[in-house]
Amino acid sequence: MRGLFVTGTDTGVGKTIVSAALLASMAAAGEHVRAYKPAVTGLEDAQEAAARGAWRPDHELLGLAAGMDPELVSPLRFGPAVSPHLAAQLSGQRITSEQLLAGAIAAASTATTAGTGDSVLVVEGVGGLLVPLSDDYAILDLAVALALPLVIVARPGLGTINHTLLTVRAARGAGLEVCAVVLTPWPAEPTALELSNRKSIRRMGQVPVEELEEIAGPELANLALAGDTLPWREWLGASGAEDG
Repeated sequence: MRGLFVTGTDTGVGKTIVSAALLASMAAAGEHVRAYKPAVTGLEDAQEAAARGAWRPDHELLGLAAGMDPELVSPLRFGPAVSPHLAAQLSGQRITSEQLLAGAIAAASTATTAGTGDSVLVVEGVGGLLVPLSDDYAILDLAVALALPLVIVARPGLGTINHTLLTVRAARGAGLEVCAVVLTPWPAEPTALELSNRKSIRRMGQVPVEELEEIAGPELANLALAGDTLPWREWLGASGAEDG
């Protein structure tokens, strides 16, 4: 399977925007892209909706970028702004690993254009790697099962060194390949703190660090231009090497 797994150091760090930018850029370059987010929560939360502003809910933005039905992108959708395992419990459901893997396979294998070659699957996690999807299955477990190269999205500001290096350590400890850390939104004129954070994460984590500036709006053209600034071809090369 060719693709990338996009995770974050926390919730609200920009995973969906990075994922959508990657999908839009790949699609514009002629790749047949697919998107999968195992669960979406907070769809009925007023604060979540206000924070999004002009931006669509996660599964809708990913669906737009990948040319997919949003319900196929995220089969599990919940109203409360809580962790997926709690959202499922509140709705009387139980999320299973088999269900999550089947959703990823369905998203990856459903074609929209006849005659296309292999798809590129971009999976976006929920929150960070240790967010529970069920009582005994976390985002990290799903990432390990899919075995895709990992992209970690993080904030550029205060506190990001600790959060990012912990995420890198957890990922590598589970045997995942970390392609890069993406700091976003990266300011046009970064402060000394932000520059130091970037340098420290690169040095202490022994990991490439990329930056993604704030995107003007949720239009496909804006997303594709932003995604073009990230070395996703190199990252997909790591994915292809694993497949080989």
